[in-house]
Amino acid sequence: MQAIRVHDYGDPSMLRYESVERPDPAVDELLVRVRGAGLNPVDTAGRYGQIEYPLPWIPGWDLSGTVAAVGDAVTDFKIDDDVYSLARFPDAGNAYAEYATVPATDVAAKPATIDHPTAAGVPMVALTAWEALFEQGDLQDDDRVLIHAAAGGVGHIAVQLALQHGATVIGTAAGYNQPFLTDLGVDQAIDYETTQFDDAIDEPVDLVLDAIGGKTGERSLSLLRAGGTITPLLDAPPEEQLDAHGVDSQQVGVEADGDTLSEIATLIDDGAVTPTIAECYPLADATAAHEELESDHARGKLVLEPDSATDS
Repeated sequence: MQAIRVHDYGDPSMLRYESVERPDPAVDELLVRVRGAGLNPVDTAGRYGQIEYPLPWIPGWDLSGTVAAVGDAVTDFKIDDDVYSLARFPDAGNAYAEYATVPATDVAAKPATIDHPTAAGVPMVALTAWEALFEQGDLQDDDRVLIHAAAGGVGHIAVQLALQHGATVIGTAAGYNQPFLTDLGVDQAIDYETTQFDDAIDEPVDLVLDAIGGKTGERSLSLLRAGGTITPLLDAPPEEQLDAHGVDSQQVGVEADGDTLSEIATLIDDGAVTPTIAECYPLADATAAHEELESDHARGKLVLEPDSATDS
């Protein structure tokens, strides 16, 4: 099969498109014919060696595809099922390939209303948004939530999850993304390029989802009600600042979780959540896709599509 591998850590030029042996599933795994592999910032962290995996390493965790083989102990899936997954995260997922093995517990039936490339952009960002809002943030249906980078991969899913839950949503994004936030249905869209977000919000919020970190997270603390929560995806504000504002910080992590992906698939099929794909690249063009990912200009998600994904 064809795959992208990293033999030496470094910039996007380290991504090599090459032929490798197709894996076989263990007894509790599926072999998935990959029809789309989503890109995430953690992919670049692994490529730079900020997170180390044994080399040569096949990047990627987000995938959507068709079951090609089933381990002897697997009973919930069969050959030709359409599935999607955050494969093995945080262990190596090997999604940038024509085939990948995935533990059956990490897999869910693909949302029926979207295609494989779109579904491949969902797992990491949706599970992260779910964790930030509901598991760590304990979002209630009458809460006010501030979502930074609301047009990004995690942000645009978090906006929709919060809205369908009944929360009031404030989102920050660059000026060119303001129409996108309006289309998502945010109650207040803030252009951070022209407006200081902490000057634009006149009522306290219950929860801040911070995908930016640094000063953005620190400035957000003054907007939280006493006892409110910030859920940072990157660095948390200093403890002394949290104490000074009387607020809490719950760090967001994410793990592979087929059960939650099933719930998210239902929301997608019901029309409550619509994932956005910025661009789909051929698997062989992973270097260009990583360059675009690092530009930080994408709206929604970037996806790789193996050449064999459209074969019969």
